[in-house]
Amino acid sequence: MKKIIQLVIIILVVLMAAKITKAQTKERKDVPEKYKWDNTIIYKSVDDWQKEKESISAQIDMLKNFQGKLSKNSELFYSALNLYFSIYKSFYKLSDYAARVADEDIRLTSNQSLNQLATTLGTKFGEAASFISPEILSIDPEKIKKFFDEKKELSEYKFFVNDILRLRPHTLTAREEEILASAGLVTSTPGELYGIFDNAEKPNAKVKLSTGEMVELNSAGYNKYRTVQNRKDRELVMKSTFENYKKFENTIGANLAGKVRADYFYSKNRKYNTVLEGSLNANNIPVSVYENLINQIHKNLPTLHRFLKLKTKMLGVDKLHYYDLYTPLVKSVSFKYNVEEGQKLLLDVFKPMGQEYVNTVKKSFDERWIDYIPTSGKRSGAYSSGAQYDLHPYILMNWTDDYESVSTLAHELGHTMHSYFSNKNQPFVDAQYATFVAEIASTINETLLNNYMVNTVKKDEEKLYLLGSYLDLLRTTIFRQTSFAEFEWEIHKKIEQGQSLTGEDMSKIYYDIVKKYYGNDEGACVVDPYIAYEWAYIPHFVNYTYYVYQYSTSLIYATAFAEKIVRDGQPAIDNFYKILKGGSSEYPIDLIKKAGIDPMTSEAFDLTIAKMNKVMDQMEEILAKKKK
Repeated sequence: MKKIIQLVIIILVVLMAAKITKAQTKERKDVPEKYKWDNTIIYKSVDDWQKEKESISAQIDMLKNFQGKLSKNSELFYSALNLYFSIYKSFYKLSDYAARVADEDIRLTSNQSLNQLATTLGTKFGEAASFISPEILSIDPEKIKKFFDEKKELSEYKFFVNDILRLRPHTLTAREEEILASAGLVTSTPGELYGIFDNAEKPNAKVKLSTGEMVELNSAGYNKYRTVQNRKDRELVMKSTFENYKKFENTIGANLAGKVRADYFYSKNRKYNTVLEGSLNANNIPVSVYENLINQIHKNLPTLHRFLKLKTKMLGVDKLHYYDLYTPLVKSVSFKYNVEEGQKLLLDVFKPMGQEYVNTVKKSFDERWIDYIPTSGKRSGAYSSGAQYDLHPYILMNWTDDYESVSTLAHELGHTMHSYFSNKNQPFVDAQYATFVAEIASTINETLLNNYMVNTVKKDEEKLYLLGSYLDLLRTTIFRQTSFAEFEWEIHKKIEQGQSLTGEDMSKIYYDIVKKYYGNDEGACVVDPYIAYEWAYIPHFVNYTYYVYQYSTSLIYATAFAEKIVRDGQPAIDNFYKILKGGSSEYPIDLIKKAGIDPMTSEAFDLTIAKMNKVMDQMEEILAKKKK
């Protein structure tokens, strides 16, 4: 129950995090209707929205009447769950509408007020529903089984109830749960402290580039200037940034160690052996999946080293350094697409997914599921929202007539297809899907786009750009994120084993991992000593717990599925639909197995690494041809 409410809050927070893009100068009223999403099918007016809000509020009051009564009989048990999910579906619809309308123009206080009203209602809902999980856990499992036998309609909620019961060994008494929840007031401090220090109070390094320009190396500055063409500048930017973090190694280290101890506090009190076990158990993911990821990546480091040697050759340097990694392999080429051209391209790109998939994408274009044009006050970036269960998902875009826009739309359409087919094939209670599988469909779409473009562009420079960009994606997502996952694991082990954990310890652990990954000893890439402090720059370590590994697994599984679809055709597509249509009807690992890949084996890794080597073969073939 708690997980579901948290998911709603997370979605609301993400959707409300609006920023204005400088390039957004057109006013929304001047944008043709065909480029705007159609919200009128949800509510005809704000008055209709307000009426539904009042109706939901009244239903929430009714939900409170079930507290203390779930164990009485199957009818009350069913009625309580049925009312809860009815409220939740209506609230999801209401809050999603409010957030997306607010994103159309964040300057309008009338739009923002809808968001605030929805958030307040969500808090009321969460408080009213908080009794459900503890009360279900207090009922004898045999009695719950009897309820399901007596009331056949309860079968819709079987997975939901069983998942609550599965966590019984790790659920505490009501008072203990209250204490753990209250501890959040303290344990949230490391993330808050890091955010304030890193973004506001930490002095940033300032350097003078070869152009004579003096730049400040805040996060945005570092990201921008680490890719410059001048190699001495790249070295200066990276070295200055990380040596600046070294000055605060002890402080940032003590803060991160505090966060790791907080993780262990929760896991230990919930009767888990390790933080990793506790974190993965939320979605019933075995620890062996995490271990397999790291072991398989270690086994395939020679492929990363091959890429690094290719990059050395293409950049024309004697020895590749870590500060060279963000330099594009090939100078960017210009691909221009307006909205209609992008739509047409993607309909061709998705043909390997079958007619149903292509028809649904076309429906999203024709029925105005997508808000394309950047306008004054509009939220920047892009997202897909699948919250309108009875209607269809919506996509926010900021189209800029370039290849990046097409790639972003392909990615968001993956999320949209996942939401659409899950909503269509699952009851509301099982329609949402876990983070562990959330990026698979979106990444498959990007892979299919890259495959299509490589096969259709004519110029070698264009092919090299596409292939090189894809290799950089594989390097940063598969290998880099797994190295982060390994670092996170190692620092948690230190605390779990009762050892000390200082900033100096973290720097040594991090440096050893990076050297191993990037082949410092094999001569693939020189990892200079100041890279030891890069961990202090990465906010994920203090803001999340065992999250980053999912970036790697999603791309690995997606690449493997895409390779199977290209190789095997319809049987592989039919298998993949088991994920698209599965929602959360089963645990994510089981859905992936059903779709034809066992996460406990090397199959997905073998297919992905083979793809990476194939891309390098293509690039080397083009380079050899150009040399002649």
